[in-house]
Amino acid sequence: MKVVHTIEELRDQLRGQLNVSFVPTMGNLHSGHLALMKMARQHGDPVVASIFVNRLQFGPNEDFDRYPRTLANDIEKLERERNVYVLFAPDEREMYPEPQSYRIQTPPVLGDILEGEFRPGFFNGVSTVVMKLFSCVQPRVAVFGKKDYQQLMVVRAMCRQFQLPVNVLAHETVRDADGLALSSRNVYLTPQERAEAPQLYRQLQAVAQRVRDGHSDVAELEGLAAQELERRGWEMDYFSVRRQRDLLAPSREEVQAGEPLVVLAAAKLGATRLIDNLEIER
Repeated sequence: MKVVHTIEELRDQLRGQLNVSFVPTMGNLHSGHLALMKMARQHGDPVVASIFVNRLQFGPNEDFDRYPRTLANDIEKLERERNVYVLFAPDEREMYPEPQSYRIQTPPVLGDILEGEFRPGFFNGVSTVVMKLFSCVQPRVAVFGKKDYQQLMVVRAMCRQFQLPVNVLAHETVRDADGLALSSRNVYLTPQERAEAPQLYRQLQAVAQRVRDGHSDVAELEGLAAQELERRGWEMDYFSVRRQRDLLAPSREEVQAGEPLVVLAAAKLGATRLIDNLEIER
């Protein structure tokens, strides 16, 4: 595996390559990331991964400064898996040599709901760095995980709007045996919080099952799930059933008619904010 730190080195490595498959990450890699890279290997060659903690997608009171940075361990994991040909690991000065005054503005109908409501500007920061990385790598395929469901939709919409020749593939959420979605932020959890954390997924499963059983009052289901989590000590941001196609709230008639839905949640457990989702297919 080649490890490069500058855009010039990256482009030298990829010159003439027309079938690049790309996985962007912020590092502190876990089995979920490695699954994305394995999928990328099945859809293109060479595979490029990036590790860059992007300041633009962090709010002023978020965890940019303490976000886990584990480059040496990440390189070791990638070399062991042997799916990645080039790792692009730039520093902030390389990615932003001057203030990033040009930024992608995510449409409010998608970017200002759910995660966007509780993390203002988050998707503008994500879209800007992904566009910049796509410009550097010029992939034919890019792989993202479904755990960040809204982010996946934002990236796909951006590629569609800008006519980018990138096929954005989605990998199913990778979970621990108890159901907790793998996340770099899980390392923040105390042992007691880690034992409680799978409850978020269990509530998603419960709501999804009730919808499949024919319960069409999703507002009631959302409220009951949020109340149960709050009773257990969670601080809720949202627990919401939405249409898969656009993340808008479904009507009762759409629920009854079998509209493909997804239930999404975000909440704090202690000092750690967790997100998760589950598609509802009927």
